[in-house]
Amino acid sequence: METVFLSRLKPLFDVIAGQRELYIPHHEEGHFSFARYNPQLHQEIAFNELRLCQPVKQFLFPLREIAAVFPDPVESPVVKPFAVYGLKDCDLRSIQVLDKVFAEEEFCDPSYLKRREQMLIISSDCYNPAESCFCTMMDGDVFPQQGYDLNISKIKDGYIIQAGSDKGLMLLKENESLFADVPHAAILERDDNRAQARRQSEEILTDYQFDVPVNQIVNNGCESELFDNEAKGCVECQACTRICPTCHCFYLYDEKQDDYYQKMKIWDSCVRLDYATVAGGENPRKLLTNRTLHRLMHKFVFFLDRYGIQMCVGCGRCIDACAGESNIRDVLKKLYDEPKTENNQKLKNGKKSIPTD
Repeated sequence: METVFLSRLKPLFDVIAGQRELYIPHHEEGHFSFARYNPQLHQEIAFNELRLCQPVKQFLFPLREIAAVFPDPVESPVVKPFAVYGLKDCDLRSIQVLDKVFAEEEFCDPSYLKRREQMLIISSDCYNPAESCFCTMMDGDVFPQQGYDLNISKIKDGYIIQAGSDKGLMLLKENESLFADVPHAAILERDDNRAQARRQSEEILTDYQFDVPVNQIVNNGCESELFDNEAKGCVECQACTRICPTCHCFYLYDEKQDDYYQKMKIWDSCVRLDYATVAGGENPRKLLTNRTLHRLMHKFVFFLDRYGIQMCVGCGRCIDACAGESNIRDVLKKLYDEPKTENNQKLKNGKKSIPTD
């Protein structure tokens, strides 16, 4: 019973909401955001055809939380079981990135681990990629293949539910009466929908075709003057790192309460001027150009070198959120095209280009 058919989502979601807090996509003003599901309100259960505007990291790595208390030790937060529905493949891969940072042997964040253990992941296929999406450039796809407990694929007459973990399989078995066998025609329809979404994604990325890995493009272009130009358009709003599902930097600060002190942990951003300031006041990245370069090097090179997986999942949220209208795909393309442009210019000037290999 790993794959089943369901004509309506409400019976299944009512069961889940009876066991844990459930968050579902809510459509408003042209985008999807998370909303708490309440079975008593008869809420519409939307199938979000693209990723939500909010990153899933907010459920696992809150914007602000207590890290320590003095003089008494801080008590671990009570984390209730919860479920999140509507996550796409890019979201699942972003959780893998956070796991590397907060759940590895070298450093394990107990608060993160508790939330991770209590989370039920309900993903869904992506049928309508946004113009800003580029997941297939970053080893992703238009439908999840791993990292979920349940995955939902919408078809004309209902939904195909697929278990991806023991937790998801147990949920299906315990509620077997809700489901029916999956018709063969439904599988074919799902596969056609996925193929169409993949074609749509490829059309969006027509102008961004590279024959070398993205990390190599960024690493080779780390001394490019392009970063000076990019910095000129940046207003340092930090939206790119706040909305990014994989950016995980944080800083600690102390707060005095009536009879104790608490150390707070809050999201930080490498775009912020004082981010790299050290004790004594020195700052190796005072220039916005250097911070712009560092962000891309960390995103595409450093993290991959250390952990072996892509830190950028190609969700495109940074493109949508940027107040300076920067498009990270355009930056990659310019870096990719730059050596060719330089070689062409040398040929025009009567100079030979020297092979690099």
